[in-house]
Amino acid sequence: MSAGAACALWLGALFAGVWAVSVRVKDTSTIDLAWGPAIASTTWVALWLGPGAGPRAWMTALLATAWGARLGVYLWMRARGRGEDARYAEMRAAHGDAWPRRSLVTVFLLQAALAWVVSLPLQWAGASSGAAGWTAWDTAGVVAALAGTLVEAFADAQLYRFKRAPGHEGRVMDRGLWRYSRHPNYFGECVAAWGFYLLAVGAGHPLAALPGPALLTVLLLRVSGVTLLERHLETRPGYSEYVARTSAFVPWPPRQGS
Repeated sequence: MSAGAACALWLGALFAGVWAVSVRVKDTSTIDLAWGPAIASTTWVALWLGPGAGPRAWMTALLATAWGARLGVYLWMRARGRGEDARYAEMRAAHGDAWPRRSLVTVFLLQAALAWVVSLPLQWAGASSGAAGWTAWDTAGVVAALAGTLVEAFADAQLYRFKRAPGHEGRVMDRGLWRYSRHPNYFGECVAAWGFYLLAVGAGHPLAALPGPALLTVLLLRVSGVTLLERHLETRPGYSEYVARTSAFVPWPPRQGS
């Protein structure tokens, strides 16, 4: 069995298991906690099935594990005591008793398919043979993946502390990395994804791995990331002024006089 097929089966089984948990606890949001670790786990599946892992495969697996574990822990900490995410609560109310069955396909298996595409660079880099030499692409990929993970981690930590501080409820976060980008966490995730892509390029699979970071970039910028979140935040007091002076995605010095 190829690494790609094995990863597809693994993700399908994993997300089906998470779905079973969500039905039991009546909380579809459990899927958010699984997203990062699930994507990272495909590297280990590919490494295990590969022809004999070398430095590239091991480095990819370690970096992906660090990225996925951190994201999973952060989302778990953020979700404690909050109940089901409003998006899923609305879907549950709309579909009633049919929601558990519907969510298996429309949420969990759909995200399993998306995770398989997003993880393509990890699959190709993880399955690379030890005989394939280390290249400049790999060095650039490690630097980008590590830098993106750190940016995302710092941004999430800054936002988490800001929201928990007394008197900050409803206020706009415009400090730290958030002074230079309205979504530095998404920017960091995007940089990390393209870093993993460079490792797949080093493994000799630039075209096969390309749909992964391309899809994630579209999701972050146009679907479930920036666009959706800004629609939710646009009515918050002070947010329009924040938008006027702050870059939407790529960190950049604030515009003066706005």
